[in-house]
Amino acid sequence: MDRAVYINRIANFLPGKPIGNEEMEEYLGYIDGKKSRSKSIVLRNNKITTRYYSHDKQGKNTHNNAQLTAEAIKALCVDGFKLDDIELICSGTTSPDQILPGHGVMVHGLLKSRPIEAISFSGSCCSAMNALKYSYMSVATGNTNNAVTTGSEKLAAWMRSEYFEEESQKLKELENNPILAFEKDFLRWMLSDGAAAALVSNKPNENGISLKIEWIEICSFANEVEACMYVGAEKDAEGNLHGWSEFKQKEWLEKSIFAMKQDARLLDKYIAQLGTKKYVELFKKHNVDPHSIDWFLPHISSEYFRSKVDNEMKLYGVQLPQEKWFVNLSKVGNIGSASIFIALGELLNSGKLQKGQKIALTVPESARFSYANALLTVV
Repeated sequence: MDRAVYINRIANFLPGKPIGNEEMEEYLGYIDGKKSRSKSIVLRNNKITTRYYSHDKQGKNTHNNAQLTAEAIKALCVDGFKLDDIELICSGTTSPDQILPGHGVMVHGLLKSRPIEAISFSGSCCSAMNALKYSYMSVATGNTNNAVTTGSEKLAAWMRSEYFEEESQKLKELENNPILAFEKDFLRWMLSDGAAAALVSNKPNENGISLKIEWIEICSFANEVEACMYVGAEKDAEGNLHGWSEFKQKEWLEKSIFAMKQDARLLDKYIAQLGTKKYVELFKKHNVDPHSIDWFLPHISSEYFRSKVDNEMKLYGVQLPQEKWFVNLSKVGNIGSASIFIALGELLNSGKLQKGQKIALTVPESARFSYANALLTVV
């Protein structure tokens, strides 16, 4: 693959107004009618001050996931670039609106553009990077001249209190604490909604800067570590997942089978350690000095992990000064697969980039510990 590939433009769509910490439970609701005990602790650690929800205080949707994504793609269509110019759509998400059809074709259906290839990538935070790699390979091989890559999430609706009420009542019957288990509750105070779209092309912008994709590498550590974050399943004492089809329908509500859950202990133990190890290996593989990086964009779900990653990098001798880090988590929240593109788009449009600079992207996915890394050059 000898054709150069560029990211020429990034656009995002964040629904509604930014929601402050004091308003969150007005949108997400109160479990068992009580304020969360974990909210203040989680917010203190993640340092998120505002986020976006694609539903109102009554729980009515303002946008579904496909609509969020379509709006981001439409925002790319400026300066003579039209919807019908798109040759390929690659869409990654954790939270599609339905199991079938795939997310990508639903987005294409909303756009009403000409018939093209539309691909869906599932998973968690790495799904949009998987989509970017497909786009990159399609353009690099000459299969297409351009591609639009998206990351999008509609996660906040999953965090509404009514989806946990059945389990809450069950706990009360057992005379346990009626507050939802921390592994399920703490995600409510981190997640946000939104979408981002990147225009990938075989030619750089004639005016302004572009980001040349040097390489994209994706690696799973599922062979070493059990599942950490999951939806539609329950984990047993041995760490095995049991999918929704193994449970009776009434148990889906009682056990909150379709709630998003995360094992915070596994997350804390492995997420920074494995990610930094792989980061260092890749830079050695591609003969790149990590200290030559001008901008480091890590997707972190919480500011709590900034020091974890920083300390791990220090152990490997590749620590970068904080002024090279670019993170916008506190303003937009954790938007899963969309986060890395939203951060990269903000940096691209910031006026801070100079030609020749190197940008490192690193995206961890805690679901079963996968990692996506990429190196970009400003041209």
